[in-house]
Amino acid sequence: MNEIEKYLSKIEPKQRAALERVRALVIDMIPGISEAIGYGMPVFKYKEQYLIGYAGFKNHMSVFPGAEPVELMKDQLKDFKLSKGTVQFTLDHPLPDATLREIVSLCLGRVNR
Repeated sequence: MNEIEKYLSKIEPKQRAALERVRALVIDMIPGISEAIGYGMPVFKYKEQYLIGYAGFKNHMSVFPGAEPVELMKDQLKDFKLSKGTVQFTLDHPLPDATLREIVSLCLGRVNR
């Protein structure tokens, strides 16, 4: 079991499934992307730079794309709890795939500059 799977194994099953969806979407978008544990959570790295992280908490889950994607998409994300660089979502109110894809695309744009 790698460190990502170890992290996910400790998450409640329904939340784990939601986080696995995030993970699968990123891997599908960017074949060969590297995964690691950073800041105590699973993160993706692209070109050896932080791209996006994700984590599960007691009452919500979050993706951590950084401040710029959150700011650029704040109107689309108005129904989610936001903080600088973080988007919180729940099982009852998941991030739509299209929104998540746009967030990841913005993260890629940041790394590719």
